[in-house]
Amino acid sequence: MTSALQKNRPGAAFPFDNSYVGLPPHFFAAQVPTAVAEPWLIKLNEALAAELGLDVEALRRDGAAIFSGNLLPEGAEPLAMAYAGHQFGGFSPQLGDGRAILLGEVVDRSGKRYDIQLKGAGPTPFSRRGDGRAALGPVLREYLISEAMFALGIPATRALAAVTTGEPVYREEVLPGAVFTRVAASHIRVGTFQYFAARGDTDGVRALADYVIDRHYPALKEAENPYLALFDAVSERQAALIARWLHVGFIHGVMNTDNMTVSGETIDFGPCAFVDTYDPATVFSSIDQHGRYAYANQPGIGQWNLARLGETLLPLIDAEPDSAVDKANAVIKSYGERFQAHWLAGMREKIGLAGEEDGDLDLVQALLSLMQAQGADFTLTFRRLSDLAGDDAAEPEFAASFREPEACGAWLTQWRERLSRDPQTATERAIAMRSVNPAFIPRNHRVEQAIEAAVENGDFSLFEALLGVLSKPYEDQPGFAAYREPPKPSERVLATFCGT
Repeated sequence: MTSALQKNRPGAAFPFDNSYVGLPPHFFAAQVPTAVAEPWLIKLNEALAAELGLDVEALRRDGAAIFSGNLLPEGAEPLAMAYAGHQFGGFSPQLGDGRAILLGEVVDRSGKRYDIQLKGAGPTPFSRRGDGRAALGPVLREYLISEAMFALGIPATRALAAVTTGEPVYREEVLPGAVFTRVAASHIRVGTFQYFAARGDTDGVRALADYVIDRHYPALKEAENPYLALFDAVSERQAALIARWLHVGFIHGVMNTDNMTVSGETIDFGPCAFVDTYDPATVFSSIDQHGRYAYANQPGIGQWNLARLGETLLPLIDAEPDSAVDKANAVIKSYGERFQAHWLAGMREKIGLAGEEDGDLDLVQALLSLMQAQGADFTLTFRRLSDLAGDDAAEPEFAASFREPEACGAWLTQWRERLSRDPQTATERAIAMRSVNPAFIPRNHRVEQAIEAAVENGDFSLFEALLGVLSKPYEDQPGFAAYREPPKPSERVLATFCGT
């Protein structure tokens, strides 16, 4: 049993190269993790550790202590970041890392910089009466979803490790405690900018913007107006990211401004979920009572969040207020066009279109409307369409996606007529479609089954099996065909929870 935090034990070193700690002291609070009773390593992402240049053997040996916060690696400069945020539309001027501690930064083998952060590592000055801990269920959910998003090719934070703490956490019930180690391009959010802007700290906003440009957008340093260029670049990345979410049926569930990174990564997999039966109004999050963050609302919320970022940058964009507003508004307006372009390009790929024609949007929307009216499963329908693109014999299986199989006949006629004007062969088209239409997603009921087995019985076999399947989402994996299937009525997950 480990009773106290250990520091600088030989073999525990990470190749830290910390930069955020060099910002002004009011950007964060220095904070070491709080030791836990009896840590046990659930999972170490050895492939990611190797990419980050970490000593995998040392992590196998010391991982439980390091990733629980009991062993502070040499070179770590742990801190909790300050930030604010709009939560469901209401502004909180001070949030910050209430249960997360940034150990430091490493530069991977390709020269990219990443944060290493512990979630559930104990209270910080930003904990707001919370215990700073995490329960096992949410830790496993974040591990599964973040690695699934990576495998799907969607920018997202990564899972490096998960450990149990040997201590209970107290929520509505007593649950086993755990700590999650998250890897991110950075943890800087729209809410980080809001923290300084809310205090009238223009120098703080400028220092943060300069840091973000240096770290994420170095080419912008040569721009005529670097801060306007930064706003434009963040807008572009968010438009592309949210389009990718919609392409795979992902619902973030809590798109507050403190959950929107300026790097363009998906962050915070709390009440997130994937659509089963297609309905654009789908909501899973138990705290989203009014559907603010429903599936189809996500593009608009992305634009709303960007407007909040633009507000913080106005004094940097132009010294003349009206001119600054006009320039920022032009970026915000362009977001809608960018999102639509990214979304339609991806949807063309999903239905096998190699070229572009004016009627393509109508063809896509007609399929989505048919899917909604006929109760079709989002992921399965597009995967079956991929099969049909390469073999007409697959039509009965595709038609079976719909409540009334004959209902898809008219759409298929239009689709085939459109495909006749594209240069791809049927084989080429099917291969291309299978590369963007996954066979496997983190089905909500499968995630819950894995979590329940681990929390209730200490059985991590379902977690391991699901993680393995999700690592190859575009492959058929015949031995795991059951993981493709939508939930039975008795298996449906109607609500997901934040897990804080």
